[in-house]
Amino acid sequence: MHICGFFDSREQQYEVILPYIMEGLETNEKVINILEGNRHGEHCRCLADNGISIAEKLSSGQLEVLASENTYIKDGEFAAEKMYKMLEQTLLSASRSGYDSVRACGDMVWALKNLPGTDELLEYEASLNILTPQHSCSLICMYDISSFSQKAITDALLTHPYVIKDGKISKNPHYIEPSKLISNFSDFTSEPLKF
Repeated sequence: MHICGFFDSREQQYEVILPYIMEGLETNEKVINILEGNRHGEHCRCLADNGISIAEKLSSGQLEVLASENTYIKDGEFAAEKMYKMLEQTLLSASRSGYDSVRACGDMVWALKNLPGTDELLEYEASLNILTPQHSCSLICMYDISSFSQKAITDALLTHPYVIKDGKISKNPHYIEPSKLISNFSDFTSEPLKF
């Protein structure tokens, strides 16, 4: 599953991702969190406050807390193909390590920095819909709706088969298959969508 999560506060975000993370850790799934490096301390405290044995889960490798600066925007730029390959390798490695599935959630705030390559985000998000069906995984791309433009929200809606809004997950009626979307970028990105 490839899911876009729309949140209007950090509290609302954690109401959704905490149970998602906890369930994954309880059921032999690899759990990956990607967020800005300066949020790692706060994030780990929040997980620990909710009963997650952070040191144990990190040292076993079941839980990974990665920085956007070392993943999405490594070397100060976003390279869609590099990020896709990194994610693909992570999914393959988790399977080889005996995990039943992978759960990942990535905070998309890095895209607001407008670093080189950020214009490849729509294509990257679309391409994940080719990757995810080949693996046992679920990916949540977390968007703060108060920070992203209407165009960015529209792009996210076009590229995710599922959406989380007001804490509820549902099938996304605006989703467009990647082959159709990638071949017609300009046609689909002109009109903002409402959800």
